[in-house]
Amino acid sequence: MTRVCFVGAPDVNVQYELLSRETAREALSTYERHTPFENSLAVDTVSLGAAVSLCNDLNWYLVRFVDLTLVREPSVAADEWLSRSLATAIRDGDVQPEETGELLAVYGLEGGRPVEPMYVTRRPDGTVPAYDLRPVEETVVVRVTEAEFDAV
Repeated sequence: MTRVCFVGAPDVNVQYELLSRETAREALSTYERHTPFENSLAVDTVSLGAAVSLCNDLNWYLVRFVDLTLVREPSVAADEWLSRSLATAIRDGDVQPEETGELLAVYGLEGGRPVEPMYVTRRPDGTVPAYDLRPVEETVVVRVTEAEFDAV
C-alpha cells in the first residue's frame, strides 16, 4: 500500500477543508483516513500511480489548503517519505527508485506537525545528518527531487 498524506497550512483545518468540499470528499470517500501528523489527512492507495493520481485529482484543493504533500511507497523506502514531485517522477519513469535517497528534506516534528525543513545529502555511510534548526523530539525524512533540493 502507498500512503499519501496532506499536511494542512497552519491557518486551516485540512480535514475540514478537504472533507467539506463535495468533489474532494467524493475522491477521498473510498479510502480509510489516517492522521499521521497534527492537522493532516492521509489515505492508503493501491499503488504509487494511484497516489499521484489522487494528488492530481485534488490539486485545486491542495494548492489552497495544504502546505506539504507526502507519499510513502514501501518499495522505494519503508521508513522515509517521498515528496509529491519525486513520487510523480518515479511514477512517470523519469527517476528510478534506486536513484533516490541521496537528496533529503528533514523536517522537525513540533507538536506533532512537520516544521522547517533542513535540506541535506545522505552521508556516504547511509546515515542522515542530525536535524539542528531547532530542538525537536522527532524528525521526518523526505526524499526530494534535484530541482526541489536546488531551489533552496
